[in-house]
Amino acid sequence: MQVKLLRVLQEKRVRAVGAVEELPIDVRVIAATNRDLAGEAKAGRFREDLFYRLNVLTIELPPLRARPSDIPLLANHFLTKYATEFDKPVKAIEPAAMRRLLAWQFGGNVRELENVIERAIALVDGAQVTEADLPPALRESTHAAAVPTADEAFPEDGVDLDGAVETLERRLISTALTQTGGQKKAAARLLGISFRSLRYRLTKLGLSGPNEA
Repeated sequence: MQVKLLRVLQEKRVRAVGAVEELPIDVRVIAATNRDLAGEAKAGRFREDLFYRLNVLTIELPPLRARPSDIPLLANHFLTKYATEFDKPVKAIEPAAMRRLLAWQFGGNVRELENVIERAIALVDGAQVTEADLPPALRESTHAAAVPTADEAFPEDGVDLDGAVETLERRLISTALTQTGGQKKAAARLLGISFRSLRYRLTKLGLSGPNEA
């Protein structure tokens, strides 16, 4: 299949199944992957010539856990989508529930966030998505502790201070990396810490940026 795709990209011609003549095409190809294609090419598992044909303009999109500032925008988009689809009068996500979303790791990236919101809309009974509408694992995570704001009271069972501090640290570092395009030294300057300290924190929190500079 790689050989066939390479031929199409090079010659800009295709032949339909069962046809004898080739037809010219004028197309733009957008390819997406969650693998390191440069590494795959070096390892011999992906054709190097095809990689360079596809790799004209590269856009690196960090995982959702590395750009938590995108979560509210995406969550509200999915809320509007599924509220309309399920014909429910849901208008917002309550602050406590949003804090849970912001603190969650989302190993499944945007698809996992969409599933969480779809589930919440299916269960919600009111105009707002609450913590009770979120999946149990997300509600019960100590790293997703609901930290009260100045005008809110502490929950009866208190909060996880260490988890809350880690959540804030993760969010600030992720936002700095996003703002600097993954440039770690620039992110360290924004955070007011040394490059060495940032690298330690990235390892501790399981975050990473694409560049060392």
